[in-house]
Amino acid sequence: MISTVTVTVPATTANLGPGFDCLGAALTLSNQFCFSLLPPGDEQVVITAIGAEAKLVTTDKSNLVYQAFARVFQHLKQVPPPIRIEIQLGVPLSRGLGSSATAIVGGLVGANALAGSPLTLEALMQLAIAIEGHPDNVVPALVGGCCLSATGIDRPWERCNIPWHPSIVPIVAIPAFELSTKLARQVLPTTYSRADAIFNAAHLGLLLRGLETGNREWLKAAMHDRIHQPYRQALIPGYETLQAAALDAGADGMVISGAGPTLLALTDSQTAEAVKDAIATAWADQSFTVQVHVLQIDQKGAIAQTTTA
Repeated sequence: MISTVTVTVPATTANLGPGFDCLGAALTLSNQFCFSLLPPGDEQVVITAIGAEAKLVTTDKSNLVYQAFARVFQHLKQVPPPIRIEIQLGVPLSRGLGSSATAIVGGLVGANALAGSPLTLEALMQLAIAIEGHPDNVVPALVGGCCLSATGIDRPWERCNIPWHPSIVPIVAIPAFELSTKLARQVLPTTYSRADAIFNAAHLGLLLRGLETGNREWLKAAMHDRIHQPYRQALIPGYETLQAAALDAGADGMVISGAGPTLLALTDSQTAEAVKDAIATAWADQSFTVQVHVLQIDQKGAIAQTTTA
């Protein structure tokens, strides 16, 4: 009988410019969740967290990891077992790097493993999207790589793996302030023009081909967007200065990661360090600190390791 499951879930960057709410990629940052069964009759849930922002993590049943954990057993028409959840944070909270997606995916995968793995990867994906409300972060967090998701015909959602050319290097700039997804959505208009819809459709298509081929000219054009970025830039101090610095240093483009405030630049290995240094310098005069990381695409997604009693 499985008594402990440890699930490692990668951070994600979503949208990538024109891929609003449908495109995302897994990155080489991660959160780890350890689920240990408690003896029958013990307290139903015990949650602890370690890491730089551990004090911000709720430790009762409202915790998103536990909510996702319990959702699996509800789906199976079973009562969730007493459980200890230990959370090791490596993904900053509320920064546009899919921290909530790691919690959802971690809870679902951990519960499924403890239940004997009755749910397929496809079923877990559908549950994850239902909890999160949109697929762009939870899908790559679960399966890894870069993923495009769209509503389906015979099932709620379909996903398509997007090839990511090995020459393309993602760089994230993570400022030390939070930006809620709710606030980032409030600044968006409720309707868009036909011209903006056509612009984004064309640029998303170009972005997918640019990611697959590594064609830098395509990427430079493709990362522009008219759906969310023009409205969210004002929420991020120094955005235009930072973007200009990244482009001058050789980046193919810079976009808002998810709802922000983290920013994502794409470049190649030859210019990665120069772009990283330029971003750090450009944001040095702000009132907040910033972490800049040269990362890779995580191709594995959520990984579960089990221990038997």
